[in-house]
Amino acid sequence: MQKSLIAALIASAIVSLNAQAADLIQVYQQALANDAVYASARASLAAGRERVPQGRANLLPVVGLSGSYVRNDSSFSPFNEGATVTSPSGATGVVAGGGSTLNTNLYTLSLTQPLFRWDRWQSYEQSKLQQSVTEAQFAQAQQDLITRVAQAYFDVLAAQDTLESIRAQKTATTEQLASAKRNFEVGTQTITDTHEAQAAYDLVVAQEFAGINDLENKKSALQAIIGSAPAVLATLKPGVALAAPQPALIEPWVSSAENANYGVLVSQLSLELAKRDILRNRAGHYPTLDLVASSSHTKVSGQTSQSGSSTGNAVGVQWSVPIFNGFAVTSRVRESIALEDKARNDLEATRRNAALAARQSYLGVNSGMAQVKALEAAEISSQSALESNKLGYQVGVRINIDVLNAQRQLYSTRRDLSRARYDTIMSGLRLKAASGSLREADLVPVNNLLQK
Repeated sequence: MQKSLIAALIASAIVSLNAQAADLIQVYQQALANDAVYASARASLAAGRERVPQGRANLLPVVGLSGSYVRNDSSFSPFNEGATVTSPSGATGVVAGGGSTLNTNLYTLSLTQPLFRWDRWQSYEQSKLQQSVTEAQFAQAQQDLITRVAQAYFDVLAAQDTLESIRAQKTATTEQLASAKRNFEVGTQTITDTHEAQAAYDLVVAQEFAGINDLENKKSALQAIIGSAPAVLATLKPGVALAAPQPALIEPWVSSAENANYGVLVSQLSLELAKRDILRNRAGHYPTLDLVASSSHTKVSGQTSQSGSSTGNAVGVQWSVPIFNGFAVTSRVRESIALEDKARNDLEATRRNAALAARQSYLGVNSGMAQVKALEAAEISSQSALESNKLGYQVGVRINIDVLNAQRQLYSTRRDLSRARYDTIMSGLRLKAASGSLREADLVPVNNLLQK
């Protein structure tokens, strides 16, 4: 009764642990909320969406209200101020100075509406292109987040598999070392078998330390993305079957990469920006025309005969024709032409790199699937070889080193098999990213391969 109760508690603990395991979708949701790189891209998108209102503002009227208040105090002092003087009629008086105070209030309401400003129009068109660039860059950041999360997730699983394989090999090597020592004590084996088993044990202990360190590093890399220490991760189902890319031909993937890849779209928009920049700089040779209107009100008060108020309204057009500015405009035009040529070559380089990434990812998926099938067969063969060597060792036709080598081969094959599966899954995600079609929904079929 007590044993059955303990077994039930252990089983319940295992089920609870599996229930708390985080799958790929949950980890991705954590990354959406906490990844600093993605948050930076989101802020850049919000800032980029302000480019169009800023560009449009240069084409709209500018209305301003200005004013001034001036107080002017003046005084007059004659040279004989304070002296007593006598008038022709015989009256006497004292010479005195004088002064006045003048207050001036001025208010002006002005309006300027651009009628012909070619450079501002081109800047407005550029602002729309710049907003499209930020949107494409944000879409690229979304794809990058998907691949970064998936890569970090499977890196942790691969490190766990490697560590588990090392520990299983350590257990088997420990048993083999104990067996070699017992056989040596009874005289059925030489000391050489014991030394070989001891060397194998020491090696696997060193590998275990390296595996623990590698696992911690992979967890830290995932933590840098999701913002907290990762929980227990859901693992791949045993014997999982991987799907081939659809469509099965490479040409559609390459064509999509050359046209729909977000890096290519950004380069195409950058080329259009460079073309618009040429037109904007050439506008330095063109005249400008503005509609101007103003209304002003002036009020004068104080100890003066000029007190009063006045109102003035004016409307008209204002034009300007550039004649010579030291060849600055011509130089800027030449510079923008050179930058356009640079943007065109950057576009071609980006397109080629996208096509290359699509080809490499497509080949990675196909070769990875073939490698998985081969390693699955190798795992079965390695397991059979190990069992045969153990039996041969027991009957005396195999030596200790044969068993150790068979164990090492089996665990190495299992490690390579799990890594091949992870790499194949990542190649599939990168293939869609290169073609510009990777979305959050593409994580769902990958997540279905995990044990819940």
